[in-house]
Amino acid sequence: MKAEDMMIRDVYKVDEHATVKDVIELFMIHRISGLPVVGGQGEILAYISDGDIMRFIGKHKDIIIDSILTVGVIAGDDKNFDERVQNVLGLNVLAIAQRKIITVNAGCAAEEVAAILGKKRIKKLPVEKDGKLVGIISRGDVIRHAFKRFL
Repeated sequence: MKAEDMMIRDVYKVDEHATVKDVIELFMIHRISGLPVVGGQGEILAYISDGDIMRFIGKHKDIIIDSILTVGVIAGDDKNFDERVQNVLGLNVLAIAQRKIITVNAGCAAEEVAAILGKKRIKKLPVEKDGKLVGIISRGDVIRHAFKRFL
């Protein structure tokens, strides 16, 4: 069994010009928690998840940098939660999406897909063929396909 045998082919995705508001609307409408971000040729540029949004809207504390010669402070947020939520909506998706993403080729073996999802502790894995997004595989997809013959 290969990635292309397990993947969902009808992938929800956003293009590189989408805003975070567009992403959140898709999350809410389709009850999903992550989306690939694609370029004009269908190439995978990034991945945005609910965790990326949580990190942005969460309170950022002051960071104290203490070196041998100096002590410095990088100020955290002085905005309240509602202001941070409103500020994220208009941002381009690429401003907060993860650009270092792990993908698999459509011909990747099922056991390798399972290993990547497990070792990297990721929930979804974009699938590409010829440099373009062709599907997505979740942990649940692997479980369903791996065990359906035995149950």
